[in-house]
Amino acid sequence: MHRLQRPWSASGEPSVTISATPSLCNGPIAGILDRKEEREPRLAARTIRGGALSIPNLITLGRILLVPVVIWAITAGEMSVALALFLLAGVSDAVDGFLAKRFGMRTELGGYLDPLADKAMLVSIFIALAAIEAVPRWLVILVVSRDIMIVGAVILAWLVHRPIPLKPLLVSKLNTVAQIALVCVILAALAFDWSLAGIILVLTVLVAALTFLSIGFYVAEWVRHMNAAEARR
Repeated sequence: MHRLQRPWSASGEPSVTISATPSLCNGPIAGILDRKEEREPRLAARTIRGGALSIPNLITLGRILLVPVVIWAITAGEMSVALALFLLAGVSDAVDGFLAKRFGMRTELGGYLDPLADKAMLVSIFIALAAIEAVPRWLVILVVSRDIMIVGAVILAWLVHRPIPLKPLLVSKLNTVAQIALVCVILAALAFDWSLAGIILVLTVLVAALTFLSIGFYVAEWVRHMNAAEARR
């Protein structure tokens, strides 16, 4: 259990202790988190509300600005440039995440910008690769349709005054990793004229399977949330 104690007031009144129990874990895991919080500065866990343009947010904006350049490189046949920019985007994603967590630069704006940048980059690359017939069009339709369905479900829940919290599921994270791996392999094969047809086929099937699974899990989560919200009314 976390305890936050306010210092004694000038009038000599006793301090007030506020206790909060972690909502996501308890027992040994909670104890580990308690010891970790004691070692790390409290500033690192603080989220700055509002639209502050911190250094991580500026890095994220730079990643968004890379999207049209990557699309140009792919459609122009400059696969080495496209691969280098894609890897640069990946490194920048890791850097802004490290800065935000380590130095307490998390902001509410960054919470929206970071996934937006990642999704804009991946979806745009998939569409560009489909335009040059480097990936099956059915896969791109599946990937894009999934994202449209998720965004549509979130908007619909908001419109009927039952907002759903945005939390990525494990299957969604695995799907993102598989998509990144597929893009890297395709760009590398095109840039260096490597024969990686077998690996590309396996990753294509994996991305398709994980996309279908994530759609099913998100639909189930959305229906569960809407039913629970209706029951509380």
